[in-house]
Amino acid sequence: MTNQYRTHAGIWALAVTAFAIGIAEFIVVGILPAIADHLGISLARAGSLVGLYAMSLAIGTPLLVLGLARFPRKPVLLVLISVFLVGNLLSALSDNYALLLAGRIVTAVAHGSFFAIGATVAARLAPTGQASRAIAVMFAGLTLAMVIGVPLGTLIGNGFGWQLPFFAVALLAALAWLATALWMPSLPAQPAGHAVTQLAALLQPPILAMLSITVLGFGASFAAFTFITPILTDITGFSIRNASLLLVVFGAATLVGNLAGGRWAASVGWPVALRRMLTGLSLTLVVLALFIPYRAPMVVLLFVWGLLAFGMSPSFQAGMLATAERWTPGALDFASALNISAFNLGITLGEMLGSAMVARGSMALTPWAGVGLALVAQLPLAWLARRSFRAKRAPAASG
Repeated sequence: MTNQYRTHAGIWALAVTAFAIGIAEFIVVGILPAIADHLGISLARAGSLVGLYAMSLAIGTPLLVLGLARFPRKPVLLVLISVFLVGNLLSALSDNYALLLAGRIVTAVAHGSFFAIGATVAARLAPTGQASRAIAVMFAGLTLAMVIGVPLGTLIGNGFGWQLPFFAVALLAALAWLATALWMPSLPAQPAGHAVTQLAALLQPPILAMLSITVLGFGASFAAFTFITPILTDITGFSIRNASLLLVVFGAATLVGNLAGGRWAASVGWPVALRRMLTGLSLTLVVLALFIPYRAPMVVLLFVWGLLAFGMSPSFQAGMLATAERWTPGALDFASALNISAFNLGITLGEMLGSAMVARGSMALTPWAGVGLALVAQLPLAWLARRSFRAKRAPAASG
């Protein structure tokens, strides 16, 4: 057999859009001080642009995905990209906090719905058994944004005005729309249960367990990462230019971690991959907290941190799809949307913990909040892994 796994062009279209979305989501982290200075608000309030973005995404995504469940996938994706483009233009044209927040909310809702539906589309376009790798390719666009888009946008935003990166993202969104129009095949909506049936997924303990794993595990990084620029400049002692360049180190690690994480999950299974990466993340954040004033260790730790934090993303999403296929097969898109919400509830949780620490002058302690979240995430993961193992054995025993 010489057949090799070839990535469908439609998955690359998803990755192009994810690249634009990744810049839009994380660019605020790189230009946070510039936004705070220009709008005349505190750093902690500017940080809320990260948390409220995530909260809006978490609330809006499941509702919008539920409403779009019965429409063909390609037109839905094109509409969501268009809304994303408009949201970034609104952000770019903002001259006050309220207008910027409105633009971020519009962007967030389109962002979350795109990833929720895009993950199921990527899985449908992949060969059997390769869903996690296809999802990883889509998420690679998000992590590539961390390597190229966010550092470049940070340099531009800090040097020439924080609005410019948002204009650039709007242009990228237009290119993503074109790629989707050209490369994405026509796909009908998958059979879905009635709204009540889909909402019932929220009552399933395995679904709730998987959501908690994603919230805690992904959120573990964001107590510190939301404030990574002031941490690098005010605590570690890097210049703003070098801090921007160090985001390239973190971003490169997220790209490598995402692709490796997708392959690892496909090889050993998402529960094992998550357990090991959560353990590694906990240890990394402990070391980060201890060595946060030192420049050389920080460079190495940024790479390891990014590798683990985003290496878990394919496992989180593949885990939710596998869990939904077993316990709520009529609500796959909705379960995917819930997990995208969980990613962003995790960001919100991390940002809130980090902002509370920053407001009390304890920015150097923010990694410890992440340690606690990553350790707690192991509990529902262990329970769900045992539950899934028993469910797999039951049909075999009865047969």
